[in-house]
Amino acid sequence: MAILRLSNVRREVGTFVILDSVNAAIAHDERIGLVGANGAGKTTLLRIAAGLEPPESGEVQRKNGLRVGLLTQESNLDQSFVSAPSLRAAVRNGAGELVQMERRLSELEAAGAVAVQSAEYAHLREAFDHRGGYTLDLRVEAALSGLGFDRSDWDRPPAQMSGGQQTRAALARLLVAELDLLMLDEPTNHLDLAAIEWLEQALAARPGALLVASHDRAFLDGAVDRIWEIRDRRLTVFRGNYSAYAGQREERDARARKDVDTRAESIERERELVQRYRSHRKFSKMHEHEARLEALQVDAEAAPPRRKQGVLALDGVIRGAHTRSGDVVVRVEGLMAGYPGKPVVRVERLEARRGVRIGLVGPNGAGKTTLLRTIAGQLAPLDGWLELGHGVQVGYLAQIRAQAMPGATVLDTLTTGAAMDSGPARSYLARFLFRGDDVFKQVEQLSGGERSRLELALVGLQSANLLLLDEPTNHLDIPAREALEAFLREAAGTVIVVSHDRRLLEAVCNELWVVDDAKAGEASRMTRFPGGFNEWRAALADGWSVAGALDRSMTHEPAARGSARPAAPAVAAKPAEPKPAKPARPAPLSKDAYRRRRQVVEDDLTRLGLRKSQLELALGDPKVQSNFVELRRVTSELADVNAALAQAEDAWLVLTEQAPR
Repeated sequence: MAILRLSNVRREVGTFVILDSVNAAIAHDERIGLVGANGAGKTTLLRIAAGLEPPESGEVQRKNGLRVGLLTQESNLDQSFVSAPSLRAAVRNGAGELVQMERRLSELEAAGAVAVQSAEYAHLREAFDHRGGYTLDLRVEAALSGLGFDRSDWDRPPAQMSGGQQTRAALARLLVAELDLLMLDEPTNHLDLAAIEWLEQALAARPGALLVASHDRAFLDGAVDRIWEIRDRRLTVFRGNYSAYAGQREERDARARKDVDTRAESIERERELVQRYRSHRKFSKMHEHEARLEALQVDAEAAPPRRKQGVLALDGVIRGAHTRSGDVVVRVEGLMAGYPGKPVVRVERLEARRGVRIGLVGPNGAGKTTLLRTIAGQLAPLDGWLELGHGVQVGYLAQIRAQAMPGATVLDTLTTGAAMDSGPARSYLARFLFRGDDVFKQVEQLSGGERSRLELALVGLQSANLLLLDEPTNHLDIPAREALEAFLREAAGTVIVVSHDRRLLEAVCNELWVVDDAKAGEASRMTRFPGGFNEWRAALADGWSVAGALDRSMTHEPAARGSARPAAPAVAAKPAEPKPAKPARPAPLSKDAYRRRRQVVEDDLTRLGLRKSQLELALGDPKVQSNFVELRRVTSELADVNAALAQAEDAWLVLTEQAPR
C-alpha cells in the first residue's frame, strides 16, 4: 500500500517547466534513489513530496498521520535545534514523542507508588519499551559516532558548529526520529568514507521508507533497491540499485536510438513510394501510402522531445600536458604539515613517481587537504622537507570554491584571468557546459556544480603535469563525474586526488596515501598503501592499519637507507660458525604409495586453486565490497586457503624428493 502518491504533478519556475506529468508512489519500507542531472528537479520533487512546495497542478496524496522528515543540502535548522544546550540533546530531541513519554514516566515515578501502579504508567511503559525508548541513548551515541563526531563534540552547543557539522547533526537527528518516510538530499556531501559506509548500514537497518537524492553511485548501490530517474522533466521508475539502473538505462537508450532511426527510414521510404505512385498516376496506392506517412509523422511528433544531455568534454583540455617531469615528481621526508602552532599531519617518507594516480584517503580533519596545500606551495612545511621533481608544473583545485576569481562573469574569468580572446574562450568554456548566454552569468551567482566546472576549466589552463585535486567531484552530477574519471585515467601527468567518491577511487587510483585519525593533541600520521582502493578495503578487513604499516616500514628502512651511507668502520671478524649439515634425503616411496600420495596432493592443489580463484572474484563483487561482514568473511577464508595452498605446495616438493628411483 502506498504511503505517498504523486499524480500528474507539474512544477514551473516562471516560464520554465521543471517537472511535468510526474506519476509515482512510495510503499512502506521501500528504498528509492533519486537521480538526474544537476538542475533536473530532484530537490524540487523532494520539497513537493515533503509538503514544503505546492505543485502548479496535479495532486500529492499522503497517508493519514504520515511522519515525514527531510534533510536539505543546506543546514536550514529550526530554532529548537540550534538553541539546544548540547549536540547530544539536539539529536536526542529528534525522537520527540519518546522524549515526552520518558518525561511523563519520570513524573509518574516521582509521584510515588500509587502512580507507578496506575494503568497509565503500565500502558506508557509498555509503549515506551515497544518503541525502543530504553535504547534511545544507545542509538543517539551510535549515530553521533557513526557520522564522525568525537565524544568531545557531544557536549558542544550546535550553534558553535560549522555548517557541515550542523548538517551532519541534523542527519543524526533524523536517523533517531520515528519516521514513516525519510527523505535525504545529497546526505554524503559532508561525510568521510567511514561515515558514508556507516550510513549505508544504518539506512538498511532502519524501518520505514527512504527517498534519497544522491550522485554517489557506490552509496546508491548499497542503500536503495529502486531508482527514480528525472529526465526531460519526466520521472521514470527502474527496479534495482544504481548499477542495475545504469544497465537498464543504457539498454533503453539503445532501443530509443534504434526506434528513431527505424522511424526515420520508414518515413523516407513512404515519401519515396508516394512520389513513385504519383508519377505513375496510381492514386489509390498513393493515398494509401500518404495515410501511412501521416501516421508515422504523427508518431514522431508524439514522441517525447529529448533535450541534449550535456557531458563534460575534457580530452586534451590541459595545455602543455606533454611537458615531461622527472621520474620522481614529489618526495617528502620527515615532513610536518600544518599551521604555526598547530601541526596537523606527519609524513615520515613518501614519494610520488611520474604517471602514478594517488588517492588520499582518511577521516575528515586528519590532514589530507593540509598536505595537498603544502605540496601546492600554499603552506610552508613546519618541519622536514618537501621536494618537487625536475620540470614539475602544479595544477591545484581547492576543495573550498569560494576564492575570488578574476572577472565578474564566466567569460571574463578566462578573458581577464587567462588572457584569452573571446572566441577561443567561449569555445573552451563550451567543453565545460557553459554555452550561449551561460558565459555571461555572474560568477558570484553560480551554483555549486557550475562553480566546480569553472574551477576545473581554470585548472586546465595551468599547463600542469601534476594535478592536485581536492574533492573534485563536489557538486558534480553523475555524467560529469564519469567524464572526470575518464579524463584522469588518461591524463598524461601525475594525479594526487582527495576524494570520498569510492567509484572514482576505484576507477582512477593505483596507489593510496592513507592518513589515520589523530589522537587528542597529536598530529595524524600518513603512509603509503601499494595498491588500489579495493585492495586497501580488503587489507583493512584483514587487519591492515597505518600504525602497523609504519611500524613495519621502520624496521626495514634503516638497512635500506644504510646502503646509501658511507661504510661503517671495519671490526674484527668473528670465526665462522660451522654450517648445519643438510638434512638427509627422505627415503623413496614405492610406486603404488607414490602414485596414491601424488593423487591426493594434486587434488588438494586443484581444489584449493579453484577456491582461491572464486574468492578473489568475490572480492571484486560490489555487493561484497559494500558489506563489511561479508568482506571480512571472504578475506578470512582467502587467507586460510592461501595457507592451505602453501602447505599443499610444500607437500608436493617433499613428494618429488620421495619419488621412486
